[in-house]
Amino acid sequence: MTKLLDKIKKAELRGKGGASYPVYLKWEKVAKARSRKKFVICNASEGEPDVMKDEYIIEHHPEKLIEGMKLCMKEVSSDKAFLFINQDYYKKYSKRLKGLIRDDNIELFKKPHPAGYIAGEESSLINTIAGERAEPELKPPFPSTKGLYGAPTIVNNVETFYDVSLLNSNQFNNTRLYSITGDCVWSGVYEFADDETIEDILKNTNNYPSFEFFVQIGGGACGEVLNSDQLNRPVTGSGSITIYSKSKHKPVSVLKNWIDFFMNESCGKCTPCREGTYRLHEILKDKQPDWYMFFAILADLPETSFCALGKSVSIPVISYFQNVLKDDTKFSSIYNINKQ
Repeated sequence: MTKLLDKIKKAELRGKGGASYPVYLKWEKVAKARSRKKFVICNASEGEPDVMKDEYIIEHHPEKLIEGMKLCMKEVSSDKAFLFINQDYYKKYSKRLKGLIRDDNIELFKKPHPAGYIAGEESSLINTIAGERAEPELKPPFPSTKGLYGAPTIVNNVETFYDVSLLNSNQFNNTRLYSITGDCVWSGVYEFADDETIEDILKNTNNYPSFEFFVQIGGGACGEVLNSDQLNRPVTGSGSITIYSKSKHKPVSVLKNWIDFFMNESCGKCTPCREGTYRLHEILKDKQPDWYMFFAILADLPETSFCALGKSVSIPVISYFQNVLKDDTKFSSIYNINKQ
C-alpha cells in the first residue's frame, strides 16, 4: 500500500457524493486491476436540489480539486481523467479550470443539456461520457471493475478529491462542507466536523429557527426528513440541510414538490419509476387523493425500480409522515390507515 493510500485508509476517508463508500477500497481495487487502460472521473454534476458544496470548492479551491484528481491518476496508474461538470458550472468556471488543467490528460466534459439529474449517477455518467444515452446500468459490475469503455474506473465526487488533496498535504482535519438552504437567514456553505450535529450546525451558523420547523438532510429530493426534536445527530449523504417552516409549507405542496422532481428527472428506462412517479403526481393533483393507492405505489418503488432514483422516492415521503406529520391529526391517520 502506498503512503497516500495508507493515509486515506487511516483517515477513514469516505466519498462525499452521498453513498459514503470508503475511498481507499475503491482506489485500491482499481490500482490492483490488471488493465492497460484505467480512467478517473470527477463527478461535478451536482444536480440534487439544495446541494451547493461542490460549486463552492470549484469556485474557491479549484487547484485543490485538480490536484486531488492528479493524485488519484498517479495512484491508480491512469493516464486519462474527466471532470464531468454541469452546464451552469461550466459556463462560470471553465476558463479557470482549463487554465489549471493545462495539458495534464484531464478533460473538462460538459454535461449535455438534456441529460438531467440522472446523469449524475455514476454508471449513467459513464454512459454519457462514452456518447451513449444517460441511463444507469445494472450493478454489479461496479465501475471500479468495469467502467468507462469497459475499463476499471474511479468515480468520485468533487469534495472527495478536494479532501484527498488536503490529506496529502497534511491539512485534512476530518471536516466536511455543509450546504444550508431553505427558510433561513444565512444560507450558504459551511465547514464543520464530520460528526457535528444538525442542531449545533444550525446554531453555530445563526440559522436555528425561532418558528416551528423541520429539516431535510442529505439532499433536497432524496434526503431524509427530520422533526426539530431529532437534530442531535450528524448530517448524512451529501451534507445538505434544508429548513422548512411548518406554517409556510403545507403537506400536500411539500409532497408535490418531491414527487414532481422525481417524475421530471426519471430517465424512463424502467416502468416502475417512470409510471410510478407519474401516478403519484396524478394522485396528488386530486382534491381527495387516493392515499391507499399512493402508499401502495410508494411501497413498490424501492423493490422494483432499476436504480437509486426510483428507490429513493419513498425516503423523503415516508420520513416526512413518520417524523413530522405524526403530530398532524389528519395526516397521521392517513398514514396509519394506508401504510403498507
